[in-house]
Amino acid sequence: MLSDNDFMRYSRQLLLEEVGPEGQQRLAQARVLLVGMGGLGSPAALYLAAAGVGMLRLADDDRLHISNLQRQILYRTADLDRAKAELARQQLTALNPSIRVEALAARLEGDALHHAVDDVDLVLDCSDNMATRHAVNAVCIAAGKPLVSASAVGFSGQLLVLTPPYRHGCYACLYPDDAEPQRNCRTAGVLGPVVGVMGTLQALEAIRLLCGHASPLDGKLRLFDARQQQWTTLQLSPAPGCTVCGGHA
Repeated sequence: MLSDNDFMRYSRQLLLEEVGPEGQQRLAQARVLLVGMGGLGSPAALYLAAAGVGMLRLADDDRLHISNLQRQILYRTADLDRAKAELARQQLTALNPSIRVEALAARLEGDALHHAVDDVDLVLDCSDNMATRHAVNAVCIAAGKPLVSASAVGFSGQLLVLTPPYRHGCYACLYPDDAEPQRNCRTAGVLGPVVGVMGTLQALEAIRLLCGHASPLDGKLRLFDARQQQWTTLQLSPAPGCTVCGGHA
């Protein structure tokens, strides 16, 4: 049951037909894993915490570097060289003390990744490398978990939503090669608001799904060109013989 404090705190979204008391209760009972607490994970986690998502599990093995502060809005200059996962936990708990926040200051792979995914309702891939994106995709498909994945470089962003039974394929269908692209944030740079837009959209799609609504972006790749302020949407198709989702598509 929602408390009087809940009705006050979440009053603006409770007015929305798509949320309401039932949706808010669903958010309060939801468990979400965020893989990566950098430029994408920062705004995504802030909005999920503010919306009242009951449990957030934050996974990141990195420590805060001064170059992160241009786009990773959860952190402050005084936080340099501290573990991002724990810093994020403190910030989100201060924002909304009624939710539970777990910090995993480790790189999720193998059994640890499976364990982190097993008991959540939804996964946000906010990572910054292809190997992690492929690993998260494979584990989510195997566990039957909805996945909201995003990336950004330069003035460009990508958003991908995948939900069971993955009729439109998966991340491996779209990018079968897990080799790192030559252009990434370290080599080509990235504008902070571009990452912020994509992370915020991840939170939006997560809230939509957690409230029990289908995403219009399920099985679609949404491309953002910030230079031209243009959006393009591409429909995914299952790749014949995909070893990750072949049994589901």
